Amino acid sequence: QFTDSTGKPRNVVGVIGALEVVDEGAGGVLPHERTTPKAKTDRLELTRATDANLSPVWGLSLASGLSKLLSEPGEHLGSVIDDLGVIHSVERVADGARIAAISTAISSHPVVIADGHHRYAISRTYRDETRDRLNSKTSGAELTMTYVNELIDEQLSVAAIHRLYEGISYKELAAALSPFFTITDADPVGPTTLSQMNERSSLCLVAKTGRTHWLTPIAEKFAGVRNLDSAYLEHALSNVQHEVRYQHGVTEIQHELQTRDATAAILIRPVSVAEIQRTANEGLLMPPKSTFFTPKLRTGFVLREMKTR
Repeated sequence: QFTDSTGKPRNVVGVIGALEVVDEGAGGVLPHERTTPKAKTDRLELTRATDANLSPVWGLSLASGLSKLLSEPGEHLGSVIDDLGVIHSVERVADGARIAAISTAISSHPVVIADGHHRYAISRTYRDETRDRLNSKTSGAELTMTYVNELIDEQLSVAAIHRLYEGISYKELAAALSPFFTITDADPVGPTTLSQMNERSSLCLVAKTGRTHWLTPIAEKFAGVRNLDSAYLEHALSNVQHEVRYQHGVTEIQHELQTRDATAAILIRPVSVAEIQRTANEGLLMPPKSTFFTPKLRTGFVLREMKTR
């Protein structure tokens, strides 16, 4: 339970269980965005050392009515309020018929990975290692702990992941973007910037000095490009030498600009739930770091032993 960025009280419900680990491209469990190269060694070593899933992958289900199946209270195990005021509660579902109904609903549609693409990839690696070691395909490593909720607007709170640029000056970045965007002066970043971006259908370019410009996409320059701010930037800067980092939160972006090496930032708009649904239904992939699902799940409520040794 939490209050979203618009001030609306929200109650999001999902189920934690063991999801099949499938090979990439096999179907059933789908990515929704491309991943960036990332060191996976530490997470894999932790899995090897504990033989357990310590935090869940976050999956989205296209199964209509899943939220209703999860609405009935279960056996209450505990709650905690985090430093953002989010209430995290865990209940155990013990009734066999209800478990079967939930399992059937989820297994009837693909599960789209919202958060935890790398965790799922590690699960594949550990599964394959376990198969080789045990000469078996029936161990606990064939499954991985996953939190699943319904892919509908009222069950998702999606924020943007903004961009920080290095290896290119603010002037060079603006010049590279100018053929693709109408660039106009904007007021300094403040509490209304994100809402103005939605009203104007614009992105927001911010210099290290605080100088700010609106970036309004020129429609004909993006023919055939996904209607996503992340895709627009990827297209516009595809032939420009630069480095990009990712950060959610406007306050965090401003802090990074003031304290680290980034020369500029671009604030982007959140991806709509409708676009996430289209991505899932059509088997498409968004650019890396297109979505930030909030609030984040708490690690440690539920652990899953795989018992492969």
